[in-house]
Amino acid sequence: MITVGVEEEYLLVDPYSGLPVPLVEDVRRTAGLGPLAERAEVQDELLQAQVEVATPVCSSLEEVGGHLLRLRHAVASAAEANGCRIAATGAAPVRGTGPVPVTPNPRYLRMVGEARQLVDEHLISGMHVHAAVPDPETGVAVLNRIRGWLPTLLAMSANSPLWDAQDTGFASWRTIVFGRWPVSGPPPRFEGIGDYEQRLEALVASGVIADRGQVYWQARLSDRYPTVEVRCLDVQLRADDAVMFAGIVRALVATAIADEKAGLPLPRYAPELLQAANWHAARHGLNGTLVDPHGRSRSSGDVLCSLLGHISAALEDAGDLRQVSALVHRLLREGTPADRQRRALAEDGMPGVIGLVTDAAAAG
Repeated sequence: MITVGVEEEYLLVDPYSGLPVPLVEDVRRTAGLGPLAERAEVQDELLQAQVEVATPVCSSLEEVGGHLLRLRHAVASAAEANGCRIAATGAAPVRGTGPVPVTPNPRYLRMVGEARQLVDEHLISGMHVHAAVPDPETGVAVLNRIRGWLPTLLAMSANSPLWDAQDTGFASWRTIVFGRWPVSGPPPRFEGIGDYEQRLEALVASGVIADRGQVYWQARLSDRYPTVEVRCLDVQLRADDAVMFAGIVRALVATAIADEKAGLPLPRYAPELLQAANWHAARHGLNGTLVDPHGRSRSSGDVLCSLLGHISAALEDAGDLRQVSALVHRLLREGTPADRQRRALAEDGMPGVIGLVTDAAAAG
């Protein structure tokens, strides 16, 4: 059974105005001392108005869901104890007039010197799913085989339509903001682990990025764990939707490993088409068409049905088919979190949006 782990990022915001507040150290300290969270599971991020949680290694989706609920409740309680709330949204709906202070560690401070404006505007939150692979060579084969599905996952996860109290017209504005870093977006195709390592070494040697951690591809090999890390997802309003993505990513990885072992042809996806598909997914979410892994424009519903068909055997083997299928069908029926944010904006204005993203985070 392939093990998985999930990381989620949240914004820390004022409970009334929704403005980001730089209280991460206070929140971490409170959460770390509480009975629900160990300090290692609650981490700081680039800006002091952001906090990240990380589940332990999990064997089942039930474990993933349990840990996410535990961590969300712990951090939400710690935030409330310090006069703020956590917000489960991919981008800050409102921002203040000045920049949020950067977390004072050497790596983050170096990034400020390199890209001040990008750091100031990095008020975005994602979720990352780690799925175990037996070795790096297999991990690279997995990257080559799942890259065509990344735009579909992005569209499904879209949860960042608002920025500066306005609708951006994008379902995932986080994707656009994050895409301004020099190494970002969908990963290229690799010839093997040697090619992968040579490319990363060349990027660092160029001096454009400071270290391998700044390789922000939407899927990559983790340098810390024996995993493939899928990073294209906006943080989710609901913990059970995050669990859905953990199940989907695990099934995609299992399917890719099986296809590689069976010697099935590697999918061909031109890099420019993959980049265009990624932008289209960020723009529209599930409201319209998606570009499928074969480069064809199809209805979002058809592409999601194809995704489920592609991974159904792996979902069945893991015991996840019923749970993941039900959550995917709910997503098609109710729309993405971005759609929910827009409905809240239309019905109750910005206070409704702030209530939605903070209440959802606290409730799990």
